[in-house]
Amino acid sequence: MAQVQRMSRLMIKTLRDDPADAETLSHKLLVRAGYVRRNAAGIWSWLPLGKRVLENVARVVREEMDAIGAQEVLLPAVLPKEPYEATGRWEEYGAELFRLKDRKGADYLLGPTHEEIFTQLVKDQCTSYKDLPVILYQIQTKYRDEARPRSGILRGREFQMKDSYSFDTSDEGLAESYALHREAYVKIFERLGLEHKIVSAVSGAMGGSASEEFLAPAAAGEDTFVYCPSCAYAANTEAVTFGLVPVDGSAHGPVEELDTPDTPTIETLAEHLGVPASATLKNLLVKVDGEIVAVGVPGDREVDLGKLGDHLAPATVELVTADDFVDRPDLVRGYVGPQGLEKVRYIADPRVAPGTAWITGANKHGFHAKNVVAGRDFEVDDYLDVVVVEEGDPCPTCSTGLKLDRAIEIGHIFQLGRKYADAFQLDVLGQNGKPVRVTMGSYGIGVSRAVAALAEQTADEQGLCWPREVAPADVHVVAAGKALQTELALDVAQQLGDAGLRVLVDDRAGVSPGVKFTDAELIGVPKILVAGRRAGEGVVELKDRRTGEREELPVAEAVARLRA
Repeated sequence: MAQVQRMSRLMIKTLRDDPADAETLSHKLLVRAGYVRRNAAGIWSWLPLGKRVLENVARVVREEMDAIGAQEVLLPAVLPKEPYEATGRWEEYGAELFRLKDRKGADYLLGPTHEEIFTQLVKDQCTSYKDLPVILYQIQTKYRDEARPRSGILRGREFQMKDSYSFDTSDEGLAESYALHREAYVKIFERLGLEHKIVSAVSGAMGGSASEEFLAPAAAGEDTFVYCPSCAYAANTEAVTFGLVPVDGSAHGPVEELDTPDTPTIETLAEHLGVPASATLKNLLVKVDGEIVAVGVPGDREVDLGKLGDHLAPATVELVTADDFVDRPDLVRGYVGPQGLEKVRYIADPRVAPGTAWITGANKHGFHAKNVVAGRDFEVDDYLDVVVVEEGDPCPTCSTGLKLDRAIEIGHIFQLGRKYADAFQLDVLGQNGKPVRVTMGSYGIGVSRAVAALAEQTADEQGLCWPREVAPADVHVVAAGKALQTELALDVAQQLGDAGLRVLVDDRAGVSPGVKFTDAELIGVPKILVAGRRAGEGVVELKDRRTGEREELPVAEAVARLRA
């Protein structure tokens, strides 16, 4: 529906300076342009222009979800504890889960995601294979008690999200639902004007098997991903794997003990022996659900605790402390080696392959050992890819050196399988009259996060620069200040509104032309039309916000150009 919004009646307060606590571009500009306002750490109000952009993103999401046959519902945000206990996520979510009690002492939570509740809904509503497949979705506020909310609306404690769920009677059906969502997501992000990459991902607390992320490359992104310049491979760094390739270790001599005083770190050891750090074996001690576990990686690499945690989920992983060595004389701090370790599970990165030889701790203070060969002198209980990925690591597909980039996660799709169906015994009657266990998919899009990602990708030195699909208006009409100019601006705005365009018209009295022009650039509507010095001749200036191109046109021609 056509809309003309006069700025003289719009609740908006623009700022010349960046907020003191703002770090990212989107945070600075969305506050300065009057789109959002901070209420508390990670909690934001959406002001009129911001709400328009948010709703435009949601509209695009709805249209594409409806196009694949998904049905919109709205479930509660305040949820009972019991369904999340049934799946184990009441505990797995840890401190990120907002928990509350009602006046009777019953436990509730603010929904971070709704797999459990959708599963219960389908169990109640669908009883036969004839009722499936079905895809349900909602656009709703979600809640997570972030330890360090930051970057404005990029990482908040409450946020708008589209979450959808597919329910099928077979794995083949799940694959089809997954493919439908994948295609819909591509269309959504293309319509929104978001540059994005699809990367392999890990499922984490969501569970399930296949998982992909949709990432918007941006300097403010908190996700790091890799991509191959030679093939189509791309993955979140936590999903990158390195193949286990055993080598012939028969040429290595016997283990030799080395006197290495005051060398408790890889750096001091490598300097003392005059060897590269890559020749050493680093053994990091962690606690997995309270049990001490050793993790071996090449000395020049770091352990990715996020990756390790994903591999070992739902177990809790934490670093050991000095107190953990008190009752373990077999663990010599700074000099731990895998050979001779007892009562300690040993996990190694695949780079510590059978047959490889290392310099590592001798389990004796001030001593190390060389020619310690994996598979000969020590055994690995589990091989897990746990190192921090570095630029230049070989592509798992073609071995070309990988590239690293930062991005904002804007979507995530999962093939959940039967984890939640098993928890709630979600069965339907099959064609043969016997119960069939339903299989599920889960698919999320960060609606409010997409607003921030768009701001990050499209803004310039002057301010925001929205794609037309999501902009708060199609045209920003500016009256330079005089009565004649204001009269013409309002008349042109009405003509454009009558033609079906969404118009923001700056008719504010007592505001200088310079401030109005600056605000027009900051607010970021795609087209700016100025009623200025030639208003008396019926001539206006039309400017493209993105390219900066401008030209003077008679009013009728400008209106026709904008209607086209």
